[in-house]
Amino acid sequence: MSSDLDNLYKLTKKEAKRASEVLAKAFRDDPVWKTFMEDDPNKDTKLSLIFETPVRYALKYGEVYASSQNLEGIAAWLPHDKVKMTAWRILRSGSFRSAIKIGSKLARKMDSVFSVLDEDREENLQAPYFYLSVIGVGPEFQGQGFGGLLIRKLLHQADEAGYPIYLETETENNVLMYEKFGFKVVKKIELPNLKLPMWEMIRNSSN
Repeated sequence: MSSDLDNLYKLTKKEAKRASEVLAKAFRDDPVWKTFMEDDPNKDTKLSLIFETPVRYALKYGEVYASSQNLEGIAAWLPHDKVKMTAWRILRSGSFRSAIKIGSKLARKMDSVFSVLDEDREENLQAPYFYLSVIGVGPEFQGQGFGGLLIRKLLHQADEAGYPIYLETETENNVLMYEKFGFKVVKKIELPNLKLPMWEMIRNSSN
């Protein structure tokens, strides 16, 4: 493994909130989340809470890395058998509080939009695999290679394990970027209610 990958920073529980704030900034102008939160006066706070849940969940059941202790970029991934976020797992991971703070109305809205992705994931890929649940780089650090460094860490682990990687992304620019890392589009869908596209992608292990 290259020294750059060795030097990536493995997140701790005490940094979950800070990491979620970085992700909230990274996704603030994302088309899906921008549409989701356009009428919410507390969108920045809500976005941070939304991303705190998968960060804490992955800290318990998967892995969460930052580009450095400065947390320029964050990536969280899960093994196939921990992708399903049951109520018990959410409670055990410490992400229950942030999930509750999101509010039932927004939670139901998110479920109505994203449940189709859960169904497709089960259909498109058989276990075992890694699931890239979230990756984002702070706006002031984008374009400096931090995202690529985090992706290469996951690629390395997946190749060592012989696992494919599954992800979803919501922009064509991201699709092109992931294709450079060997990912291929397996399906393009229109998200229910939002009427926005989402690309489902897989990258097979090189081993």
